[in-house]
Amino acid sequence: MFRNFFCFCLMLLGFIATHAQSVNWGAGGNTYYKNEEGAIVKYTLPQNSKAVLVPSNKLVPAGSTKPIDIRSFVISEDESKVLIYNNTRQVWREDTRGDYWVLDLASGRLQQLGKGKPEASLMFAKLSPDNTKVAYVSEYNLYVEDLASGTIKALTTDGNRKNINGTFDWAYEEEFFCRDGFRWAPDSKKIAYWKIIAGDTKVYNMVNNTDSIYPRLIPIEYPVAGEKPSVFKIGVVSLSDAQTKWMHIADDAVWGSYVPRMEWAGNNSELIVQHLNRRQNESNLILCNTASGAVQTIYTEKDSAWIDIVANWDQDYTNGGWDWLNGGKEFLWPAEKDGWRHLYRVSRDGKKEILITKGKYDVMDIAAIDETGGYLYFHASPENATQKYLYRTKLNGTGNAERLTPADYTGTNSYNLSPGAKYAVHSFSNYYTRPSVEWISVADHKPIGEGIKTDAGATTKAQSNIEFITVTTEEGVQMDAWLAKPANFDPSKKYPVIFYVYTEPWGQTVKDSYGAGRNFLYKGDMAKDGYIYVSIDSRGTPVPKGRTWRKALYKNIGILNIHDQAMAAKALLKKYPYLDSERTAVWGWSGGGSTTLNLMFQFPEIYKTGIAVAAVGNQRTYDNIYQERYSGIPQQDETPYIKGSPITHAKNLKGNLLYIHGTGDDNVHYNNAEMLFNELIKYNRQFQMMSYPNRSHSIAEGEGTSAHLQTLYTNYLKQYCPPGAK
Repeated sequence: MFRNFFCFCLMLLGFIATHAQSVNWGAGGNTYYKNEEGAIVKYTLPQNSKAVLVPSNKLVPAGSTKPIDIRSFVISEDESKVLIYNNTRQVWREDTRGDYWVLDLASGRLQQLGKGKPEASLMFAKLSPDNTKVAYVSEYNLYVEDLASGTIKALTTDGNRKNINGTFDWAYEEEFFCRDGFRWAPDSKKIAYWKIIAGDTKVYNMVNNTDSIYPRLIPIEYPVAGEKPSVFKIGVVSLSDAQTKWMHIADDAVWGSYVPRMEWAGNNSELIVQHLNRRQNESNLILCNTASGAVQTIYTEKDSAWIDIVANWDQDYTNGGWDWLNGGKEFLWPAEKDGWRHLYRVSRDGKKEILITKGKYDVMDIAAIDETGGYLYFHASPENATQKYLYRTKLNGTGNAERLTPADYTGTNSYNLSPGAKYAVHSFSNYYTRPSVEWISVADHKPIGEGIKTDAGATTKAQSNIEFITVTTEEGVQMDAWLAKPANFDPSKKYPVIFYVYTEPWGQTVKDSYGAGRNFLYKGDMAKDGYIYVSIDSRGTPVPKGRTWRKALYKNIGILNIHDQAMAAKALLKKYPYLDSERTAVWGWSGGGSTTLNLMFQFPEIYKTGIAVAAVGNQRTYDNIYQERYSGIPQQDETPYIKGSPITHAKNLKGNLLYIHGTGDDNVHYNNAEMLFNELIKYNRQFQMMSYPNRSHSIAEGEGTSAHLQTLYTNYLKQYCPPGAK
C-alpha cells in the first residue's frame, strides 16, 4: 500500500537508497560490472582493478552514429552476451517497459529485439539459460526470439488488458510485487508463466481533465476490498509448438485466491508455487508436475492474522527467486511460528524442517546463502528495533547468530554480498552521521580497493538536535520515537510540536539513519523556525519486534494504531513541559494521511491542526489484497472497515484541517477525498482542501508542483500552528 511514495519518503529520511547498494555481480563473486559513461566496465576484487568489457563504440547500432543509452544491463554467466535495456516507460510504479538489445561479445553483433513490435513495448526480456534465445512480453503476450536467426515466435496470442500473459494487473503488482510473470526452464525448452484473467474485475475510471479540451477516462482494473480477485492460471508453454499445459491448482469459486510466487523447482519437470487463500492467512506450497499438470501440497502454514510473502519484507525477491539447498533436496523458508520471523530449511517433500536462525529476534532480510562455507547471512537488530546489522549463522541450524557488523557502526547498516559471500558493499549511517559506502571483505569486515566513498561533514552525536527516546503510555505500551528539538532550545519555554505519522504495516518512520528528523515538505528549516518535530512507531508498524507487535494491527487499522499514537502523544505532552499542548499539529501521506485524519477526528482534544495528503478516507475503496490482508473480508465482518475509516469519525472535527490529493492518483483514488468532503459538509465541519489536477499518488508531476506543495504545506502550518518559543 502506498509503497511508491512511502519508499521515497523513507529514502529522504534514511538517505540510504536501495540503488546505493545495487551491484551487478559476476557469477564468481569476485567481479562486478558497471555502466560508466556509456561503456560497460568490469571490476575485479579485492584490488578493485578495472577493465573495459564493452567500449561504447561497440554499442552503436547500424545506421547510427551514437551508442545506445543504457538504463540497465545483464551479463550472461559465461560473458558471451550482454542484454541491454533502454528507452523505458513507466507501468504503474516502475519503468518496466522499453526496448532491449543483445550484444554478442565474440562477434560484436548488436541486435535490437522485438523488431516490428511497437516502440518501448517489451517487458522483462530474459536470456535463456543456454544463451541462444530471449523471451519477453509485449502487449500482454509472451514471445521468444531466436538470437541467431532473429525469428520471433508468439507463445501466447490471446493477450489484452483483460487477459494478461506473463505480467500482472494493478493489484498483484502493487501488493505482491509481481511484475515479471514468466520463468525459463533450466533446459531452455519451456517457459512457465502466469495468466491473469481480469474479465470480471471491475474498472475504476479516473478522469484526465487537463490534457485535452474534453475530459478523458482512464480505466483501471482495480478490485477494491470485498471484490473477488482476478483469476490466475499457471501454465507451461513449450517453445517447440507453443502449446500450454495448465497446472491444476484449485481456486475458490466463491472467494477466489492468489498465487504470489512461482518458480521452477530445481529441475525441468516441476514447478513450486505458493498459493494463498483469499484472507491470506493460509499458505500452501505446491509442487506441480509440468507434464501432467498434477499438483501436490507439500507444506501448509496458517496464521490467525495474515501471512507475509517474503517480498513484503525482503525486496530482493520482488523479481522472483527460490532458495534451494542440498542439490534441490531442501529449500529455505521463513515462518513466524515461534513468535519471531525465522528461517527454516525444509525438505523437498515438506515433511522435515530445521530452524536455522534461533533466538528472540526477527530476520529483517536475507543477505546471502553460502552453502559451500555453510553459512546463512542476514540482517537483524535484536536489541534496538530502530537499527540494522549483519549477522550470520550456520546453515545446518547449529550454533547461535554471530554479529559481523563492528561495534563502532551503531545505526543502520546494509550489505550487498557477493555470490559466495566473500565481498560486500557496506552502507552505513545513523541520525548524526552522513551515509558512507565502502567495499569490504566479509570475513574481517576490512575495506578493500580504492572504492571507498564517504560523505564528509557529518555532525557529532553531541551536536545533533535529534534524540531517540522510548515512549511508555499509561497502559504500559512502549514505543520508539525520535524528537528533533529547535535551534537554541530553551527547556523553560514552550514550543509547537509537529507529529509525523504513518503507523500502518508498510511504514517504519523511526529509523536510526541519517535524515531522521527532517521534514521533506517543509520549505525552510523547522529547527531554526522553532518547531519540535516528533515521530512514533506504534504497534502494527513493521519493525523487528516480533509477530505479536506487528500483527496486533489485524482488524485494527484506524483503531489500535490511532489509540497508540494518541496515548503516546499524551504521555509526551505530560512528560515534557516544553511541548505546547495548544500548538500541536499532525501530518502524514497515504497511510499517514489516513492516520492524520483519524487522529484529528478521534482525538481532537490533542491534535489541533492536521495536514493529510492522499489519504484513504474509506477503507472499502482500497484494493482487496492489501486491505483484506489486514482487515479481513468485509462481507464476513465489516466492523473493522467502519471503525477504522476516517469518514466514520469526520463529524468530530474541531481543529484546523488541510486535505491534499492528486486527482490522477491510481493508488488511493480521488473518490476518497470527495467521500470525506461530503461527510465534513454534512456536519458543517469547516476545512481547507487542495486538489492537484491529474497528479498521481506522489504528487510529483508537472512544472512547479513540488514547490507549490511545499509552499502550501509550510504556509498552512505557520498560520495555524505558529512557530517559535513562548
